[in-house]
Amino acid sequence: MQIFQLPQFIRKLSTRVLAIFLGVVLTVSCVSVLPSHAETAPDQVVAQKPSAAIGNSSFVTAAVNRVGSAVVRIDTEKTITRPVDPILEDPFLRRFFGDGFPQMSPTEQLRGLGSGFILDKSGIILTNAHVVDQADKVTVRLKDGRTYEGTVKGIDEVTDLAVVKINAGSDLPIAPLGSSSSVQVGDWAIAVGNPLGFDNTVTLGIVSTLKRSSAQVGISDKRLDFIQTDAAINPGNSGGPLLNAEGEVIGINTAIRADAMGIGFAIPIDKAKAIAAQLQKNGKVAHPYLGVQMVTLTPQLARQNNTDPNSAIQIPEVNGVLVIRVVPNSPAATAGMRRGDVILQIDSQTITTAEQLQRVVEDSRLGEAVQVKVQRGNQLQVLSVRTAELQDIS
Repeated sequence: MQIFQLPQFIRKLSTRVLAIFLGVVLTVSCVSVLPSHAETAPDQVVAQKPSAAIGNSSFVTAAVNRVGSAVVRIDTEKTITRPVDPILEDPFLRRFFGDGFPQMSPTEQLRGLGSGFILDKSGIILTNAHVVDQADKVTVRLKDGRTYEGTVKGIDEVTDLAVVKINAGSDLPIAPLGSSSSVQVGDWAIAVGNPLGFDNTVTLGIVSTLKRSSAQVGISDKRLDFIQTDAAINPGNSGGPLLNAEGEVIGINTAIRADAMGIGFAIPIDKAKAIAAQLQKNGKVAHPYLGVQMVTLTPQLARQNNTDPNSAIQIPEVNGVLVIRVVPNSPAATAGMRRGDVILQIDSQTITTAEQLQRVVEDSRLGEAVQVKVQRGNQLQVLSVRTAELQDIS
C-alpha cells in the first residue's frame, strides 16, 4: 500500500506547489501591467493636466512674464506746511524755558508709494490720481532697477486716474491692454504691483463681480463702476494692473475696504483708456453734471416715508431717483428742479437708480441740454437741463 500511496502524495503536493507558483506569477504580471494601462487611459491623462499647469509653465507665470517688465514703482514726496502757534515763537518764553522749549518745524515731508504701468514706448505711465496728487517729486523705478524723475501730465480726481511721463528713450516695455467689456464674473484676476513696499508682487484671484458702483464701495465723490476681485490688493498696489489669464490689463487696482478681507476694486481698462487719452491731450477731463444730491427711490421706501407722521414731505410712490438737495447756481437749479422731485426719465430713457442716473449724465456731452422728466407731487413735468462742468462747483 505504501508503494501506491507515495506517488499519490507527491502528485497532490506538486499540484499545490504549481498552483501557488502560477498565482505568484499572475500577481506579478498584473502589477507590472497595470501602471502601463493607467498611463494610457484617457481619463487619467486629463486628470494629470492641472499638476502640469502649476509648474513653471503655468498661465500665471506666462501672464506675469508678458507684462511684468512694464509695471513700475512710483515713489512720491510732498511737503506740507503747518501753521505755527505765535506763542511758540515768543522770545521771552524761549529764554525762560531754554532748551526745554519745544521746537516746532513749520514744514513736514510726506512720502508715498504706489504702482503704475507703461502705456507706450515714449514713457507714458498710467496710475491712480491719489498716488501722485499734489506730489512735489515723483520718482519712477522700473523692474530692471532704472530710476527716472516723473512729470505728472494730468490728473482726474473724479475717476482717480493720472498720467505720468518719464524720459527714458524709446526702448521701454509696454503693457498689453485688454478689454474690460469682455470680462466675466469668475474669470481669473492677477494683481501686480508693489504692496507695502514689496516690489514686483503678484497675487491671484477671480473677478468677484462687475459694475460695483463707487457709491456702493463708499467713495461718493467718484464716478466709477469697479471690477471687484478677491485677488489680494494692499496699500502700494494702487495704480498697478489687474490682468486676465492672457496677461492683458483689464483694470487698474485702486481701492480696498479697510473693514473687509479678500475684497479689492479696479477701474475697468476701457474707462481708463478713454480718460488717459484726454489727460495726455488736455491735462484734465471735463465731467458734466446736473447739480443734485439724490437717492434711489422705490414705492416701498416712499410709502415708509409717507406713513411717518414726522416726515417733512410727501413723496410719490414710484420707482425713480429722489432729489434730496439741489445745489445752488447749478444747472438743475437754473432749470427749476426742486427738492422732493422724483426723476423718472432722461431723454426718454427710464431711470430707476441713482447709479444709472449718474452714468447717463457722465456719458452725455458737456453743455448739452437733456430733457428730464420728473414727478412733483401728482404732476409730471419735463425740465430742460443744460449740463455744466463738474469742476465749476464752488
